[in-house]
Amino acid sequence: MKFKLNWMKGLLAAGVCGMVGMAQAGAEPLKIGYSDWPGWIAWEIGIKKGWFEEAGVEVDFVWMDYVESMDAYVAGKVDAVTMTNGDALVTGGTGKPSVGIIMNDFSNGNDMIVGAPGINSLADLKGKKVGVEEGFVCHLLLLTGLQKEGIDPAEVAIVNTPTNETPQVLQAKAVDAIGAWQPNSGQALKSVPGSKPIFTSADAPGIIYDLLYVSPESLDSRKEDWAKVVTVWYKIAEFIRDEENLDEALEILSARVGIKPEEYEPFLKGTYILTLDEALERWENKEGLGSVYGSSKVVDKFNVDFEVYEKPLDIEKYLNPSLTKAYAESLKSE
Repeated sequence: MKFKLNWMKGLLAAGVCGMVGMAQAGAEPLKIGYSDWPGWIAWEIGIKKGWFEEAGVEVDFVWMDYVESMDAYVAGKVDAVTMTNGDALVTGGTGKPSVGIIMNDFSNGNDMIVGAPGINSLADLKGKKVGVEEGFVCHLLLLTGLQKEGIDPAEVAIVNTPTNETPQVLQAKAVDAIGAWQPNSGQALKSVPGSKPIFTSADAPGIIYDLLYVSPESLDSRKEDWAKVVTVWYKIAEFIRDEENLDEALEILSARVGIKPEEYEPFLKGTYILTLDEALERWENKEGLGSVYGSSKVVDKFNVDFEVYEKPLDIEKYLNPSLTKAYAESLKSE
């Protein structure tokens, strides 16, 4: 969540998935930076099936690493980017604000605290070392788990570790547990026989939401086009939630990251794709992890406590459910 990487030299180096859809004559395509997470790779379904063309909107999806996608957004290279609700606050608090308009999913087990052999619960971590990247979502996940179990965080030694290095650190026995998200968490489980998840995002549903965040300028000037993107997303969500489409969905998602469909299936299962009705419930502005507003308040406090940025942010400026609600209303009149 501390974004200090520079924007890559040119969008071609990041990889461009291509332009899809048909916007009004003369309009530039909407540019969306997206990265390796099941709820965001799901956009591939709309791309492959031509649903953006059907909706009448032209979209240029730019595939890149997650941190680079956020750097690209801050640099104004894309109009929108896929981010967690916590990371959106960081890009706003340290770089450029954005507005979440589509809630794709919440993490449902992909983010894990993985214990080494012999570590069977969070209680076993007292007096032990945990490798986790400080200030990132798995650090928050660890603290959330410790709080739920009534464990003082001071009883656990945090070893600041880049997330992509956590499997190696666990394998080297330098720590007793690690905090990571897929595919790093899965890699740790495979590389260390006897290791196991001792707390996951499924134990704290709503601690991590994944959204499409748009620049305020683009949302103001291209609201009709973004409304069309919303309609495509819920067509994707309906498709992916239908068990009859599972094999096709896995084929499309796994192809994006170059692995076999059966290898990708656990990643998809660890991601709760939200239907329209479920998203509307979580768009309600209330306290607690069952609301993206309540979740974002928790993350905002975490970011301030760990000096990611100095002062609490105005959460409501980062979330705008109006296009989703308008789409839901339009369905009632059909």
